[in-house]
Amino acid sequence: MKEKNLSTKTYGDTVYLIDTYAWVEYFIGSKRGEKVKKIIEDENNIILTPECCLAEIKGWALRENMDFEELYFILRKVSDIQCILTQDWLEAATIRSELRKTKKGFGMMDALIMAQQKRMGGKVVSGDQHFEHLKDVIFI
Repeated sequence: MKEKNLSTKTYGDTVYLIDTYAWVEYFIGSKRGEKVKKIIEDENNIILTPECCLAEIKGWALRENMDFEELYFILRKVSDIQCILTQDWLEAATIRSELRKTKKGFGMMDALIMAQQKRMGGKVVSGDQHFEHLKDVIFI
């Protein structure tokens, strides 16, 4: 994998926020993970990982007896970790409240990802059922 120099790019249409579900599929090399791999390995794309996904990925790695440090190294090499801002938390509360009207169990982590997507543009990449049929989501 070639390391990307994110500092020379500006955010635009080729921005992808990779959520925990998509990272897990990528790490296990599933068919869904192959779709994620194509997005990640396209040199024209800017790959971002919402900070909130790190805890979920580590939790998954611990449950599956996987080396989180190795996964974290790969993740940092091919993506830029996006810190959660106060405005993201506040927007997430609104998003969660609205989406829970039609999507039972839509969680705060999911809402944080959508808030970051709204602030930065681009698309969320996920296979999590909570993201299915949402605008600006590539559902794997």
